[in-house]
Amino acid sequence: MTKVLFVCLGNICRSPTADGIFREIIKREKLEQKIIVDSAGTGDWHIGKAPDSRTVAAAKKRGYDLSVLRARQVITADFDEFDYVLAMDNSNLRDLHSLRPTHFAGHLGLFLDFGSRKTHREVPDPYYGGNDGFELVLDLVEEAAEGLLTHIRQRLY
Repeated sequence: MTKVLFVCLGNICRSPTADGIFREIIKREKLEQKIIVDSAGTGDWHIGKAPDSRTVAAAKKRGYDLSVLRARQVITADFDEFDYVLAMDNSNLRDLHSLRPTHFAGHLGLFLDFGSRKTHREVPDPYYGGNDGFELVLDLVEEAAEGLLTHIRQRLY
């Protein structure tokens, strides 16, 4: 079993998008029994809340249902639970490094490192922008999610 945690700041835009997209890819590939997915935020502002309505609407247009997801804050124990802890940007990656226990043997890094697009290293936060930002997040996440799955498959087989 491989466990993946996607992390952004508030867990209402980027990381739930990655969570929902990766779940759908896993379902499509019939890997639900081999890969577990979750998402969290480094901040505590939105704990228990649904993803941002603009995130949900943009994802729904592409066939992803994020309605069941609820925000939570990342905790140190997540490093014992997950094999991959993937940050959406460098700021969140720094925060995760400060939480990381010394015994963590999994992968801690930027999610877009699994993508082939080299125009972006970070998933930009669309929260304060317009609808184009949510579309860009979907584009980046869809592509990196496929790369992550390829990486995990190579490790599993």
